[in-house]
Amino acid sequence: MAGEGAGASLAPSTGTGDSVAERVARAAAARPAPGPRRWLMERAAWAAGTLRIAWSDHLAKVGIVMLVLFLLAAGIGPEIRTTPPFESVTLEDGRIAKNLPPSRAYPAGTNRLGQDLLVQLLHGARMAIFVGLLAAGGGAIIGTLVGLTAGYYGRLVDQTLMRVTDVALAIPFLPFALVFLALFGPGLRNIVIILALLFWRSPARVVRSQVLTLKERPYIQAARAGGAGNVRIMFVHLLPNLLPLIFLYVALGIGGAVSAEASVSFLGFGDPLTATWGQILNSAFTAGAMRTAWWWVVFPGLALTLFVTSIYLVSRGYEEAVNPRLRRM
Repeated sequence: MAGEGAGASLAPSTGTGDSVAERVARAAAARPAPGPRRWLMERAAWAAGTLRIAWSDHLAKVGIVMLVLFLLAAGIGPEIRTTPPFESVTLEDGRIAKNLPPSRAYPAGTNRLGQDLLVQLLHGARMAIFVGLLAAGGGAIIGTLVGLTAGYYGRLVDQTLMRVTDVALAIPFLPFALVFLALFGPGLRNIVIILALLFWRSPARVVRSQVLTLKERPYIQAARAGGAGNVRIMFVHLLPNLLPLIFLYVALGIGGAVSAEASVSFLGFGDPLTATWGQILNSAFTAGAMRTAWWWVVFPGLALTLFVTSIYLVSRGYEEAVNPRLRRM
């Protein structure tokens, strides 16, 4: 909005023959650029205001509380319950604690190998957040770069990048993931790479449409008339106005990435040495736990469901905060 404010404060034409673009450029150049401290303060104030609006929505409030609990469980849970996730625990008489139902000693029970499922769930929460942030963040970065470049340069660049995006949109997730993992091997790192390679497609198209609108704004024209280069306009003038939209796609992408990772791990393509919710469900299914140990299936499934639900509720509240038209009167 700085450019629009600069344009509104211009004095009427003095008859010297100066064009509007030249006067806008002089006005924009006369205004000092905000320093890093001021920019950070503005972003912090915007984040606080967004959180306050999201907190006013009851469902978003529930999602925030649930997400905070998951973050605490992932952050300090493995430090409190320090048993390794794949270590078999023993009873007082020395026997392996196999298939024990939930109790005070083992709130989530144990599996057929005597492993503490609560420990695995806590480590799974940490891995879910890790996978979600990396995959959604990587996809958002790729999508932002593609959409920003296509929307700003237009013409042949836009057509080429959008056709590549269309082809990428036609690639189904699961077959692509299975072929990729068959070629490069199963594992959590490869799953994250797959998710990042596929999650950029929708953000790219949305960012491109926003850039097509923003690049015609007066403040962008003023920056261009003032001698700003294409890279500076893209990353200094356009990108900050895209951040709210990008954050929304990151929030939505985290839930999608966690669900996708759980699906692939459940099919047996995860890392067997890493405790994830999908890997726990895979082990439970292989052991036929639905007939012998219901807790082995219910708790990881419940954790996955609640985590994805919390992400959805938070992103829903965030979307209402950044888009006033969605707010209920």
